Amino acid sequence: MAPMSRNRQGIRSIAELAELAGVSVSTVSRALTGKGTLNPATRERIRALAAEHDFTLNVAAQNLRLGRTGAIAVVLPLGHDRGQQLSDPFFTAMLGHLAEALSEREYDLLLSRVRPESDDWLDRFMRSGRADGVIVIGQSDQHHVLDRAGEEGVLPMVVWGARDPGGNYITVGTDNLAGGAMAARHLLARGRRKLAFFGNVAAAEFAVRHAGFVSALPDDIRESAVLVPIGLTPEASYQAARSFFADGHRPDGIFAASDIVAMSVLTAAAEAGIAVPEQLSLVGFDDILLARLATPPLTTIRQDIEGGAHTLVDLLFRSMNGNDIASVQSAPTLVERGSS
Repeated sequence: MAPMSRNRQGIRSIAELAELAGVSVSTVSRALTGKGTLNPATRERIRALAAEHDFTLNVAAQNLRLGRTGAIAVVLPLGHDRGQQLSDPFFTAMLGHLAEALSEREYDLLLSRVRPESDDWLDRFMRSGRADGVIVIGQSDQHHVLDRAGEEGVLPMVVWGARDPGGNYITVGTDNLAGGAMAARHLLARGRRKLAFFGNVAAAEFAVRHAGFVSALPDDIRESAVLVPIGLTPEASYQAARSFFADGHRPDGIFAASDIVAMSVLTAAAEAGIAVPEQLSLVGFDDILLARLATPPLTTIRQDIEGGAHTLVDLLFRSMNGNDIASVQSAPTLVERGSS
């Protein structure tokens, strides 16, 4: 059957435009909003028909009828390190993959960077009516807030970070305990015995990485291993590493809580005349793009950021559709490069 013909003023709804174009309503929605994947020729044909009949998609009205906002909130709580910025390469990589995954589902990403001032910040955000679901990137030092939000269930929520078997919220993340142990075993295999961990253990993920690291050390090395509570921004971590070396500390193996911290250690070590990897073996965590561009390239514990982002979105939408979901934990991988 040929599509129905209408006069110039005959299109009153997205359903009528879909009928005229001979496609589904969802195809028309993707064409007019620019969201999701669609054949370019089909997209242009639908847009041309809409222009011909003076039809404009009222997204707000559409979402109101469906009882939704059309947005997913992505929240970054930075209680443990308030100087951390969205320009952090880990955040930018994660946000890029999340935006892509949400666009495929025709949803917008509503980004909020939070410096928690009280324990009700997440509850207030969830009750604001601004989003249909929440993805929280990192637990920071806000486990108690996330736990309460998961128990109350105001909105569907998933969290990137360490799995807590006793928690009330769903997490997606890497086995940080195994990753820390992997870093320790690698440094030991390189003959390193004077070891240090650089990272802020106030953040849940980094605390677990540190726990895994020390758990894999022999008793005598564990007792002498140093914990350096270093900031996560490039500036803070560089200054802390510089002061550490200036005070005369000379570990021969360092596990850094993130690649950004590890690269700051690289710079500070070079300024202190410490050769990497000849005198100091260094291991990071994340495997961001910059890790392979460092001098020397950074040995690191890789976590699947892209896969994690798509899993976060998949679980959130399953929860929004009323399905039961469970936490997901993926295995890390050691990527050996020149720094160790």
